[in-house]
Amino acid sequence: MTSLSSSQLVQWRRELHQFPELSNHEFATTERISRWLTQGNIRILPFGLKTGVVAEIGQGEPLIALRADIDALPIDEAVSHPWRSNNPGVMHACGHDIHTSVMLGVAYQLKQAEAELKGRVRILFQPAEETFNGAQQLIDAGVLNGVQAIFGMHNAPDLPLNRFTTRAGPFYANVDRFVIRVTGKGAHAARPHEGIDSIVIASQIVTALQTLPSRIFSSLESVVVSVTRFTAGNTWNVLPQSVELEGTVRTHNAEIRARIPQKIEALINGIAGGYGAKAALEWTEGPPALVNTPEWAEFALEQARLSGYQAEPAVTPQMGGEDFAFYLHHVPGVFVSIGSASEFGLHHPGFDPDEEIIPSAIDYFTRLAPRALERVAAKK
Repeated sequence: MTSLSSSQLVQWRRELHQFPELSNHEFATTERISRWLTQGNIRILPFGLKTGVVAEIGQGEPLIALRADIDALPIDEAVSHPWRSNNPGVMHACGHDIHTSVMLGVAYQLKQAEAELKGRVRILFQPAEETFNGAQQLIDAGVLNGVQAIFGMHNAPDLPLNRFTTRAGPFYANVDRFVIRVTGKGAHAARPHEGIDSIVIASQIVTALQTLPSRIFSSLESVVVSVTRFTAGNTWNVLPQSVELEGTVRTHNAEIRARIPQKIEALINGIAGGYGAKAALEWTEGPPALVNTPEWAEFALEQARLSGYQAEPAVTPQMGGEDFAFYLHHVPGVFVSIGSASEFGLHHPGFDPDEEIIPSAIDYFTRLAPRALERVAAKK
């Protein structure tokens, strides 16, 4: 078994950071992970994935899983480190290179103690988290078959190093996308009365959408409606025929999530119809809300404290999304946040996590995995 130093893991992280790849195109990333695992005599399972790797350590039952995501984002990096991205317009702006390095380190540590493991630990190096279809690819391939609990992490740039948090129940929100198309009647900008102004109508829709969280649903519920794109016209003196809006809706309440598309349709049809225009809604469901299993959330916090983290339960859930939520619809488990102390947040060109997160997170998951196996075994 090849030993692995913290400096080697940092070097691997920097190599991943220099050569980021977008969702479902992580071919070189997959090759690197496979090669590094093979160097440690860690077995790779043949699930026939296009991208991504599944490794396993141990023998027999029970079986738990750990997960890291491996894809990057279409962002131009603004950090000037020597290991900055070599791929223009692509950057590890969410820290998946950190997550991958952590789980590589965990794989090596567990391999060294493989004889003492009371079961198997399956490690998922998952593609396409940013496009929210990677987890489902692995599920469809059968990666969760036999898994009795699953654990994952995300670095948290807003938390200092050595801080750790999670919570029982809803932790991340569902992620749904909408496109609204408003069709009016084009006209000369000097004679707006001859047309049906799609820009005015769409602007009223943007404002009215904010009544969903403030007036349509209880203010005690977590609901966010954000319009992120407003596309209209191509010149300064013509009222365009149509306008297209795009945005996202987040909530932790499945009942509210189911009702929101109908509420949006009623709202946009009412506004557009009042002006003689038409409005159409295109709705795309993303991951559901990420709901942690209470037992495993408590267990994760306990193990974090034993690992030296300042670990406290999150008071409120987050509005970001995570396709780890799909796993939790099949098996119990928990997703946690570990401080990475970056001045700039996730998906920012200046995102720059502190690499000191890597060794402490490795120690945490190396402690957690065998104890989770013991807990699963004790339930039988």
